[in-house]
Amino acid sequence: MFDIQAQLFEAQDIRFGPIDHETHPEVESRWTHDAEFMRLMELKPVRPLSPAMVKKKYETIEKEMDEQKNLFYFTIRAREDDRLIGKALIEWVDWSNGNGYILIGIGEPEFRRKGYGSQALKMLLRYAFGELNLYRVTAVVPAYNEGALGFFQKFGFMEEVRRRKALHRDGVFWDIIGLGLLNAEWREQFNGRG
Repeated sequence: MFDIQAQLFEAQDIRFGPIDHETHPEVESRWTHDAEFMRLMELKPVRPLSPAMVKKKYETIEKEMDEQKNLFYFTIRAREDDRLIGKALIEWVDWSNGNGYILIGIGEPEFRRKGYGSQALKMLLRYAFGELNLYRVTAVVPAYNEGALGFFQKFGFMEEVRRRKALHRDGVFWDIIGLGLLNAEWREQFNGRG
């Protein structure tokens, strides 16, 4: 049974929120200077961004959310002080087939490996399946990101697609792996509590 009373945008230690154009560009700009984090988050070539560039990116994101209606972008904030610690997205939503792609990242190093990503993914899946009523979601992960592969598999995601040697990093070609989770699998696994 789906719990209509469950908090949609808050978990034990974190909450989802909108973009704050005043404080967030400075924080996310700092994340873009962390090559390790960016290479785990992004498949495209990474580069450091200034706060002004991040602010412009936020404007593009909000415009796409308003016009295209196929992107849902949440900031991840620590509940104790409302500090920006990461981001969670449902993107490239294909409404006619009920498909979407998800992306999650904890940008603040001291908040990694403490369960905040798990809390964020639970909320994101609850939103994708319970609120948007998507049929399936996909996470795309480079093969070298073993932590993310294990993380998504822990939540019931199954490897569906492996694009062999599709990503070039530091002189090595890596596979790109697509992991999928169906709404029915999520409901069965979490009994609708997500």
